Amino acid sequence: ADLRRAVERLSLLGAQDALVLLRASFSAPRVQHLMRCSPSVDHPALSEFDRILRSAICKITNCDLSENQWLQAGLPIRDGGLGIRRVSSLALPAFLASAAGSLSLQDAILAQADTKPDSYFALYLPRWEAAVGGPPPDRPLSGKQSFWDRPGVLSDIATVESNLSTEHGKVSFLAASAPHSGDWLLSLPITACGLRLEDDAVCTAVALRLGVSLCVPHICHCGAQVDAFGVHGLICKHAAGRISRHQAINDVIARAFVTADIPVSKEPTGLSIKDNKRPDGLTLLPWREGKPLAWDVTVICPLAQSYATKYPTPGAAAELAASRKSDKYANLPNSYLFEPIALENLGAINESATSLISELGRKISVKSNDSRESIFLFQRLSVTLQRFNSILLRESFVVEDPNK
Repeated sequence: ADLRRAVERLSLLGAQDALVLLRASFSAPRVQHLMRCSPSVDHPALSEFDRILRSAICKITNCDLSENQWLQAGLPIRDGGLGIRRVSSLALPAFLASAAGSLSLQDAILAQADTKPDSYFALYLPRWEAAVGGPPPDRPLSGKQSFWDRPGVLSDIATVESNLSTEHGKVSFLAASAPHSGDWLLSLPITACGLRLEDDAVCTAVALRLGVSLCVPHICHCGAQVDAFGVHGLICKHAAGRISRHQAINDVIARAFVTADIPVSKEPTGLSIKDNKRPDGLTLLPWREGKPLAWDVTVICPLAQSYATKYPTPGAAAELAASRKSDKYANLPNSYLFEPIALENLGAINESATSLISELGRKISVKSNDSRESIFLFQRLSVTLQRFNSILLRESFVVEDPNK
């Protein structure tokens, strides 16, 4: 009853705030202590708790989740889920981790008393072994819950993958499990830092991540067909939001350099005499090896049909886009370093740009004395991408003039 009331009150908040609170407070963390300290594996309340969580996600994100999408939503964020763990899947590893962590203490206490050992641990361990397909390592058994939980997560991942029947679903799940694709879920909705997402943007981001239908199929303002997943809206060349998105992402990068005390020039001219191409930015101080760094930003959609079938691995589309940018600026003089910054619209970033952003965050950390600056920078980029996914989708609709 308390959980139901809490879920009802979450609906009064913005979608991003509600999603953060649901994951961090009102879902599994709310009953974590009970699951670790009591044998609740077969308790019927676990299924009811999960049912309320599922209804809460549907209500907050305005999505109708299938069984497979609900299973994916319950995965950790790094594995393509929303990080809102199902308590029915956590009860067994939580209890075993707690029992294993205190096993030596239990043995020492019980050795002095005429008391039987923990019968529930002996009962639950074979069930875990049957699910994993093998026994745990020899004692001492790990007291870390992740040790007991990870095999179940891998099993759920395999189940989700096996139930994906469409190409869109498969590519969407792979893109969601790529590194940094879920950074927007970990960011706090702070308006002053540009990290707050509108409700529509949160709903769009969740739908893209879980492969949920985004809209009714319709005709884009450019005349092309937009399917229920809104893919064309994300790649339409006539969408004005593409330019705004490019400028916003480039601005995040440029501001990060300035914050690290590295002055920059946006869209500098005269760097390449042969073709007069202009990258998106240039550092005015040497970045490495006595050379300034030029960079160029691009965003690619892995859900587009031309990429979905050819590059079905996480981050492959971003690496392709980065390679194209490198070829484009191949004539840049050797006196400059060049770095392509290619992002997939679900969040993945090419490997070399990931290293650049991490290094840039470390330089900012030297100034701020906050070791989380790299994390914050990745989150700002991720939030910006999700914000413009919603904008681009809305631009695909033809809005009739009510005065006609």
